[in-house]
Amino acid sequence: MSHYQPPLNLTPSMLDQVASISEQVGWLSALHDAVLTPQLRRGNRIRSIQASLAIENNTLSVDQVTAVLDGKRVLGLPREIQEVRNAFAAYEAMPGWQPSSQADLLAAHGLLMHGLIDSAGQFRQGGVGIYRADQLLHMAPPASRVATLTQDLLQWLAQTDWHPLIASCVFHYEFEFIHPFADGNGRMGRLWQTLILSRWRPVLAWLPVESVIRDRQDDYYAALAAADRASDAAPFVDFMLQALHQALLEAVQSDQVTDQVSDQVKQLLQVLPPGVALRSNELMQRLGLSHRPSFSKNYLKPALAAGLIEMTDPASPRSPVQKYRRV
Repeated sequence: MSHYQPPLNLTPSMLDQVASISEQVGWLSALHDAVLTPQLRRGNRIRSIQASLAIENNTLSVDQVTAVLDGKRVLGLPREIQEVRNAFAAYEAMPGWQPSSQADLLAAHGLLMHGLIDSAGQFRQGGVGIYRADQLLHMAPPASRVATLTQDLLQWLAQTDWHPLIASCVFHYEFEFIHPFADGNGRMGRLWQTLILSRWRPVLAWLPVESVIRDRQDDYYAALAAADRASDAAPFVDFMLQALHQALLEAVQSDQVTDQVSDQVKQLLQVLPPGVALRSNELMQRLGLSHRPSFSKNYLKPALAAGLIEMTDPASPRSPVQKYRRV
């Protein structure tokens, strides 16, 4: 039984972020099947991989990463091409892993770093410092403590009752602090946070938050350093919640989503919680509407046509007791 508790001073702004992220995730989940086509999922995954590797100085563009994964010849360094293939294999294997399993963590690192370092899938054996431009940012704990610290962190993850959004950010920070591997710690931390979040809401497996991190790379490192100085994960948790919120806003406002879903349909989904069935007059009441024909034309019919809601009694569409629920 682990009594390890990562240091975190929860703030009201974090809880506000969790609430607004949860709301965005809720309705992105409602659109999951209608909007997240296989092509969009693949595109998002490619963006995630390209951005996560770019943070580690891989120079391949989104088009080049796409070409590598399509089996086309790409003019690039063999190491960078290998990094892309490995990362894709690791993200694709994600559904089979348990976030709190040490065996799965090591297997993931083995996939991610296959052919890149000799110790792929093994904890580091030596000391390590994290440098940027000749400046020491962080001195990681000694190698002799890595296995114990990692196991404590994984046990905490299995038992914590913190919200998954908070817990995933804390795990990411603590993982980077321990720096359990000789190489690949940054991309592993980002992959594992995505895994934790995908266990909470499956739609988050396809959210390219790595793109936001890459665009704010200096802030990412500054947040890690600030958390180190404060001996408190809070600065990093704040940063990552902002990045998740930004990635969700971009996903919700993407052309694929807005093409299929009008503002009215979004409002309808917001007043129809998952697992609840309501009659049309109840929905109109929640939306503050009184004109039935415009409700039917602008809200109900488009939502039905997009496959976002369904009738509880489809055999009798005009039934007086007809109700509607999310798909």
